[in-house]
Amino acid sequence: MAWDFSTDPDFECDLAWVREFVDGTVIPLEIAGEGLNQRQLDALWAPFKQQVKERGLWAAHLPPEHGGSGMGQLRLALLQEVLGRSVLAPEIFGCQAPDSGNAELLAAGADEAQARRWLEPLLAGHVRSAFALTEPGNSGSDPTGITTRCERDGDEWVINGRKWFASNSSVADFMIVMAVTDPAAPAHRRAAMLVVPCRHPGVELLRDVGSMHHPYSGDGLMDRIGGHTEVQFSNCRVPLDHMIGAPGDGFVLAQKRLGGGRIHHAMRCLGQAARAFEMMCERAVSRVTQGKPLAKHQMVQDMIAQSHAELEMARLLVLRAAWRMDHSGDYSREARREIALVKFVVPRTLLAIVDRAIQIHGALGYTSDMPLEEMYRTARALRIADGADEVHKQTVARELLRGWVAVEQPSEYLPARRRRAGELFGERVRAIRAATAGDAA
Repeated sequence: MAWDFSTDPDFECDLAWVREFVDGTVIPLEIAGEGLNQRQLDALWAPFKQQVKERGLWAAHLPPEHGGSGMGQLRLALLQEVLGRSVLAPEIFGCQAPDSGNAELLAAGADEAQARRWLEPLLAGHVRSAFALTEPGNSGSDPTGITTRCERDGDEWVINGRKWFASNSSVADFMIVMAVTDPAAPAHRRAAMLVVPCRHPGVELLRDVGSMHHPYSGDGLMDRIGGHTEVQFSNCRVPLDHMIGAPGDGFVLAQKRLGGGRIHHAMRCLGQAARAFEMMCERAVSRVTQGKPLAKHQMVQDMIAQSHAELEMARLLVLRAAWRMDHSGDYSREARREIALVKFVVPRTLLAIVDRAIQIHGALGYTSDMPLEEMYRTARALRIADGADEVHKQTVARELLRGWVAVEQPSEYLPARRRRAGELFGERVRAIRAATAGDAA
């Protein structure tokens, strides 16, 4: 496998611009928007989104034929690494979840009329979307277990069921809902994807569920992005043309949506980890204890060295997964294995680095005067979002074990290896010993 580590100079210039823009504009913009509702935030962010569009970096996750800038996964990984430094940056660059994943799903499955109706305004940033897959009573990591039903009645689909963690539904224009169309079909052919307006008869937005990131469900999240909405569908009727693809295509479309989302999460984790590492190093050389800077204490040096090594290893894993997607296809077996690998490795790496940064900052790191405690709370969700760690470990293990067969005796069993060596080389060894017998004397 030949792998070139260089990045072309033109794109290096783009990355340098993005880094300066994120650190100098977007991160301060996060604080400037505190206390504003979504309509006010959209007005605040609009001119900065326009700057990104003029630079040609808008919606980089999609190819040009679907309205994006079409970077490919390796370049996208390098871009998302910088965007990951700020929770707001993906929004400003038009590649925020869940809109980015929904755009990929629509690009893969929508017909021309559906693309004009939903994909084009979504990519332009004129509307927001949500993705309704997870259910309170079923494992979100296994889409084949969902129970929300979709039944045809004349020229309409009728949806009944309950979803939660349908993120941003409280401020979105439409959601893509995964629902079962045929419970008797094979497990991966039971469900479909449907576009449902968020304010529609039969749709009840119950609440934005509290989480580690936003601990209280009644804290005003219903008027801005970031909430994880619980939604009830009660005889919700939508026209037949609101289904993306055909009945039974839901699982395939979900995989096309989630595959890219998983590696995008990992890419952004690298940026968050790098920012936490920078804070760690700054604190180590600035804080004095026991008569010398923290950076002179061996235990702190160990934390810094370990964090750097883990970050570099995680970065190489993500870049190789992105390279694999570009060269063997987004949904090849090799790409799926490497996406699953980075999905459980990188969030753990991020959490470990942020935790060490908090430790080195002491009491200050634990307070909300620093961004580290929020970074930790936000990052913890990534061990669950888009499939729990354990599911991705199973995927990796299954792929690695594919082709291995059971044996009666270990292939490295030494008594058997000695017998085989004797069969192959015993006569030669005996001849050498006989010829050199006098040398020992």
